Amino acid sequence: MKVAVLMGGKSFEREVSLASGKVVCEALEEAGHKVVPLDTNADLVPTLRSERPDVVYNALHGKHGEDGTIQGLFQLAGIPFVGCDAISSANCMDKEMTHTILEAHGIQMAKWLRVDNEKMQDFDAFAKQAEQKLGYPMFVKPANAGSSVGVGKAHDRAELKSACLHALQEDYKAVVEECIEMQEMETAVLGNSNPQAAGVVGELVPVVEFYTYEAKYIDGTTALHIPGRVDEEISQQLRRTAEKAFAAIGCQGFARIDFFVRKGDHAVILNEINTIPGFTSISMYPKLWAHCGLSYPQLLDRLIQLGLERNAQ
Repeated sequence: MKVAVLMGGKSFEREVSLASGKVVCEALEEAGHKVVPLDTNADLVPTLRSERPDVVYNALHGKHGEDGTIQGLFQLAGIPFVGCDAISSANCMDKEMTHTILEAHGIQMAKWLRVDNEKMQDFDAFAKQAEQKLGYPMFVKPANAGSSVGVGKAHDRAELKSACLHALQEDYKAVVEECIEMQEMETAVLGNSNPQAAGVVGELVPVVEFYTYEAKYIDGTTALHIPGRVDEEISQQLRRTAEKAFAAIGCQGFARIDFFVRKGDHAVILNEINTIPGFTSISMYPKLWAHCGLSYPQLLDRLIQLGLERNAQ
């Protein structure tokens, strides 16, 4: 089968996309597929037309890779592709929409507020509201940016203002969330209409104060525990909640769904849904499936099958 692998692009996450794409290409070749690697900095549409792959694997991270933009192009062109469609990709990328949809389905997330440039015109009023609802410290995140890009942590009002201004350089709106003392857990979900989570969960233990882009993808300063250090009851709750969230927001193919397990009461709190999980040597998604006996080539074969099945519907 001819598989086009999209990687690179122009986002802040170009380098990790290239790293993921390289691993994906090698695993697909090992599985016997004809691979067409495409860096989307080149002229993408004519190349796709001339090559006309049987299916596309999208290894683009961040804006224009995870936000539904490229998925919409595939849907218009009638090209089968791996992963979520345009609408679910956009809703998972937009943190405000993720909160709104999942909380409507009874899935617990961190307490939050939206901030935008209009609210920054009366920052003291917004800060007072945030302090009353969330308390310090708080996290500030651009609503539409991947992998900790533009994220800041605020311990007081001055830091909150600085973090909001920084986040709003990345997007026209941001979310401000409560800080939770927790274990950080990750799940791997696979499927279309009947999604299944991998049989184990993973745990992240950052050396830095919070899980930055560099810690996540580049410098390896995060310890990974597979299985994660929670009891089986919590592990099952994480996996079942991940499957529920995957279906509720309309995901297809695959997603890495990240959680907090709050210290003290062990509440399971969904953090975010990543619709293009990394496939680098330190990436959690393929590691969780490998732990359950599904190798990289087998996992990619399954993802291709799911993409073709969705396209045929």
